[in-house]
Amino acid sequence: MNFVPGIFILASIATVLSLDNGLMRTPPMGWMAWERYRCDIDCVSDPKNCISEALFIDMADRLAEDGWRELGYDHIMIDDCWTAMLRDEEGRLQPDPLRFPGGMLKLAQYVHDRGLKLGIYADIGKFTCMGYPGTTLDKIQIDAQTFANWTIDYLKFDGCYSSTDEQEKGYPLMSKALNATGRPIGYSCSWPAYQGGLPPKINYTFLGEICNAWRNYDDIQDSWDSVLGIVDWFFNNQDHLQPAAGPGRWNDPDMLIIGNFGLSLDQSRSQMALWAIMAAPLIMSNDLRTISSSSRNILQNKVLIGISQDPLGFQGRRLLKEKSQIEIFWRPLSHAASALVFFSRRSDMPYRYQTSLARLNYTTGSYKVLDVFTGETASFPSHTTEFTVSINPSGVVMWYVCPTSRWMHHEKEEGRRWKNRISSPKHHRLNTGSRMFL
Repeated sequence: MNFVPGIFILASIATVLSLDNGLMRTPPMGWMAWERYRCDIDCVSDPKNCISEALFIDMADRLAEDGWRELGYDHIMIDDCWTAMLRDEEGRLQPDPLRFPGGMLKLAQYVHDRGLKLGIYADIGKFTCMGYPGTTLDKIQIDAQTFANWTIDYLKFDGCYSSTDEQEKGYPLMSKALNATGRPIGYSCSWPAYQGGLPPKINYTFLGEICNAWRNYDDIQDSWDSVLGIVDWFFNNQDHLQPAAGPGRWNDPDMLIIGNFGLSLDQSRSQMALWAIMAAPLIMSNDLRTISSSSRNILQNKVLIGISQDPLGFQGRRLLKEKSQIEIFWRPLSHAASALVFFSRRSDMPYRYQTSLARLNYTTGSYKVLDVFTGETASFPSHTTEFTVSINPSGVVMWYVCPTSRWMHHEKEEGRRWKNRISSPKHHRLNTGSRMFL
């Protein structure tokens, strides 16, 4: 076994400085167009799926009417390919008039009327990644004010077709320009992804002072290999990345692809669980109009979302990589609780993994655990109590773990909230086939 020493000192680390705009105190949640819909602009042949105001209106309706908004999924994110190919006479970006005939202010109002927030995309280079007009250094101020005038709530600022010098100047300038508008606009920077994502090229202390979130690594694709590649990069570099995250400043491993075509049910649970451990933004990119009930249940799992949105904002870590291809991940939570994920990289059959909380560096005492996906609970009279979890190939078992004394205190404070989550029929339908054995 390969331990990471000193893991529990995380709970005593002071919160690092973050962009002082009061936004994204927990990881943002919502829906983004890019991974599922890319740059589909053929609204004649593909009117339901092209990048247009109709698509974003559809997805806003789904977030508002299908229970997503109440769970925290409150952002609708426009990505690349929304603009006309030319700026207007006053030098401002403008939406494509055929695909966004109502304009951005009207679309923002529609989104806001449904209790949601609207995000938009720009690029610091001469062009966006797909060749639309970019936001060069001389256009940063006018574009920031344009977004504020449209009542935009979130900006993803990409880095295609830009130099290192332009990025070093432009990302801080956009932060300053957004704040100068007087409108609260969450700011997601892609700067690290264009500079290798790691120190010394990336100063995460400084980045946290100008951005609310940032893309560190490659774009996600609709495949399990892509998810694994992202997971490997983030946890192989956790010593650099984990201290950078916290309320108002988040590492972003990219979108949730649950509900698309590339992941099995177990793999979908794995992505959701590992993103929650990373305190990552939960930004879906899928078709909410046709999503399956099984995918919806994973994405709408209230206990898992509660872990993701824990107000302490600590990013979790990988504790162990076993020769058996089992890996264990941990994240500290409020109320002396924590989340554990047992993840299998195997491809043969369910694997029975035996351990104890003591072996995972839990302190002396008794504990109670809740299986996040099945709703089952178990009590461990001692941290040395042995247990076995059965983990499906490419799947996870995820636990909410709490000292018994704190669990009772938590139940007293929160009343029926946890009991409702545990007993909800929705959660009983989430049985993973992976069970606990004492």
